[in-house]
Amino acid sequence: MYGKKTLSAGLAALALAYTTVSVAEDTIKVGVLHSLSGTMAISETTLKDTVLMMIEAQNAKGGLLGKKLEAVVVDPASNWPLFAEKTRELLTKEEVDVIFGCWTSVSRKSVLPVIEELNGLMFYPVQYEGEESSKNVFYTGAAPNQQAIPAVDYLMQEAEIKRWVLAGTDYVYPRTTNKILEAYLKSKGVKAEDIMISYTPFGHSDWQGIVSSIKKFGSAGKATAVVSTVNGDANVPFYKELGNQGISAEDIPVVAFSVGEEELSGFDTKPLLGHLAAWNYFQSAESEANSEFISQWKAYIKDDKRVTNDPMEATYIGFNAWAKAVTKAGSTEVDAVRSSLYGIKVPNLTGGYAEVLPNHHISKPVLIGEIQADGQFEIVSQTPEVAGDAWTDHLAESAKIISNWQDPAINCGNYNKETKKCSGQKY
Repeated sequence: MYGKKTLSAGLAALALAYTTVSVAEDTIKVGVLHSLSGTMAISETTLKDTVLMMIEAQNAKGGLLGKKLEAVVVDPASNWPLFAEKTRELLTKEEVDVIFGCWTSVSRKSVLPVIEELNGLMFYPVQYEGEESSKNVFYTGAAPNQQAIPAVDYLMQEAEIKRWVLAGTDYVYPRTTNKILEAYLKSKGVKAEDIMISYTPFGHSDWQGIVSSIKKFGSAGKATAVVSTVNGDANVPFYKELGNQGISAEDIPVVAFSVGEEELSGFDTKPLLGHLAAWNYFQSAESEANSEFISQWKAYIKDDKRVTNDPMEATYIGFNAWAKAVTKAGSTEVDAVRSSLYGIKVPNLTGGYAEVLPNHHISKPVLIGEIQADGQFEIVSQTPEVAGDAWTDHLAESAKIISNWQDPAINCGNYNKETKKCSGQKY
């Protein structure tokens, strides 16, 4: 009798274990790696919600490959080393099939060694400095040739700007972007004395001295503009101080690369009228796809006042490209999905299509928007789709490097056209 009970209990436990495994095998795990606390939460929490909305919508359509998608959300808390730890947790403990995550370049670079070691797959949805192409990352945000360079060209042509303030947060994205922009400006005949470069730490709040310096720099009798790579919650006091010191767009226009509708919703925009931002999407874009996306977002978040922004569109594009590649591959296995991604086209929210390129970037239009009183942007310039360039043509050491993960003769992210060799990842 005792033996039969033991056998029955053992069989029950085995059945339960089998059921648990079966349930796990019947879901596709999606990792969500965005800061929900700390200085970057102001921007990244929205992207977490965007991924959850996309998962809910995909599940409503039947999931993928007959399986439901399951979100696994972690909070790296704006702590760059913690991003690496959470990535390892997602890939080894949770065994996610894909990760959507990161905002800052320092967090992405923290993740890179881990995701490459474990052969994970990540979609990175924010504009960045380029100079990188990882086998395990698809970059759905803008490369410099899809944001920074076109923004400078716009100001040169439309506002005849002669003096330039390159103001950024002190980390890799602003420093590398400004290195590229400084070289580009000098190639266009701008003198070194007409370029001012300034960096501040994350979360910087005392902008009085820096804004005074900008104001003085702009009083030399030449048309002056600020190119801002200030990131996160430091933007709120920066823009407030511009207003406090009476710097209007007519005096010294600011074009921002990290300020969108989400950031502007946090403060009074009246002193900022006419200042600019360069992105690949604005909520004000007129298209059927965008109208549907905005309605979907407001319904999901249950708040008619919540806005959409560019990194949300980049998340939308990345998620849909991944889902299409999974369907095409008939698998969530990383190598199969990666090879299926090349050449995939999915609708963007501005009325065109994004194509996934062999350098792991995508094609995107470049939009310049002017800040309005309601915190939205009036689109004043829009280009056709521009192919993202992993390695800039404006730095000598990068101009000879290309990325192509599809061509078997190259099959790397940093192929030197002169030596005809791959030089290894640059971290």
